[in-house]
Amino acid sequence: MTQDLKTGGAQGYLRIATEEAFATQEQVDAYLRMIRDGEADKGMVSLWGFYAQSPSERAVQIMERLLDLGERRIADMDATGIDKAILALTSPGVQPLTNLDEAKAIATRANDRLASACEAYPDRFIGLGTVAPQDPEWSAREIHRGAKELGFKGIQINSHTQGRYLDEEFFDPIFRALVEVDQPLYIHPCTPPDAMIGPMLEAGLDGAIFGFGVETGMHLLRLITIGIFDKYPSLQIMVGHMGEALPYWLYRLDFMHQAGVRSQRYARMKPLKKTIAEYLRSNVLVTNSGMAWEPAIKFCQEVMGADRVMYAMDYPYQYVADEVRAMDAMDITPETKKKFFQTNAERWFKL
Repeated sequence: MTQDLKTGGAQGYLRIATEEAFATQEQVDAYLRMIRDGEADKGMVSLWGFYAQSPSERAVQIMERLLDLGERRIADMDATGIDKAILALTSPGVQPLTNLDEAKAIATRANDRLASACEAYPDRFIGLGTVAPQDPEWSAREIHRGAKELGFKGIQINSHTQGRYLDEEFFDPIFRALVEVDQPLYIHPCTPPDAMIGPMLEAGLDGAIFGFGVETGMHLLRLITIGIFDKYPSLQIMVGHMGEALPYWLYRLDFMHQAGVRSQRYARMKPLKKTIAEYLRSNVLVTNSGMAWEPAIKFCQEVMGADRVMYAMDYPYQYVADEVRAMDAMDITPETKKKFFQTNAERWFKL
């Protein structure tokens, strides 16, 4: 594939990339300190011990691109025909930090920096805020600040927070705030917590290759089965990487969930108002970040609806021009392709 990739929509749609990462040096320095001091979990040692310290070409380029919120990022977008990028603080955000004051301060400064970048490039950058779920009430206030003062269009949480999941009642202020500002939650992967990472880590499967999707898919499933969408029917939750595999397991998920409810084997598994499949079609949105694969995209559009599947690049971790060309060339109708690249993002992020 060799055709030029240009911005501007001459192909019939704008390309809006919906899961694009940035980092702050302060954030990375905190990770390195935790690794050095023995405070980091095994996943952080595996992930950030590589990206933040390896002299390899891939790691160096990714770090340079993560830290840039200016002309280099714009040039990379121009080179691959990306009109707009929806940006969020890279995983795991401030969620591993045990010092609450430090976590909230780093998150605040990251949000301020992102807001400044979006103000500097209003036609190219769109922000998703970061929070410190360790303090749900503070996070709720930061969600309101992001929506009302910083111009953000939602928030991103990087799956578990020190092994704790958002289905705990402890985290309810975060969901309440999201409903109050009518904005989505993007659940981005994180390396699995120490309690589940062992067999993946020893096989090299703890990160994006497998562990990310397994852990994040489980997180979303925990939220669905605890009844988060019965409690908050208007809530929209986004996940990347073609739904972290859940759309492809959907038949079995529904069958076995309903069997589990009937059996009363599990205290927390109560009857829900809808099936898991119905929640995926009413309250869940999927991006194809890192999954530039036409069969998977078309299948997801079929089972969830074409209005619920959006384009993402996963910059800078997966920055491949030919993947954009492959998405342009998909054998889907022009209307569906425009939804995928542009209008679904405009609708769900209220652009």
